[in-house]
Amino acid sequence: MKPAKAKKKRVGAGSVLRTQYAALPWRINNGRVEIMLVTSRDTKRWVIPKGWPMKGRKPHIVAAIEAVQEAGLIGKMDKAKLGDFGYEKRLDSGATVDCRVEVFSLRVQRQRKKWREKKQRATRWFECVVAAGLVEEPELRALMLGFGEALSQQKS
Repeated sequence: MKPAKAKKKRVGAGSVLRTQYAALPWRINNGRVEIMLVTSRDTKRWVIPKGWPMKGRKPHIVAAIEAVQEAGLIGKMDKAKLGDFGYEKRLDSGATVDCRVEVFSLRVQRQRKKWREKKQRATRWFECVVAAGLVEEPELRALMLGFGEALSQQKS
């Protein structure tokens, strides 16, 4: 594992909170809820597919595009926001910005054989509780656990 890089100064003290949109990719496998995580390009942390807003595109569409680009995932994206979480995004410059990520549920139907960032990221299915334990962001962890619990109760 690489040593942590020294943090650079935050972009503008009290800077505006930035918004991103994410997909929470899931499936039912052998009766269990599984979530696909992808590695971030720089730090190789386990995350969910997410990205910046795109002009003229609705948030759930942006989340679906990010899921295809980062993990090759095709499926049914909910239009309603599942929830959100905050994290500190490190920019290419090394500076950081506070982000609020709106999350949309993506029931995965298939994964493409090829996609834009395949060589830059790893993808893997995890049981919901395991996936929640692998992400660093506490609010994302709570969102995953709540989602998994709600799905499990619907199945019963």
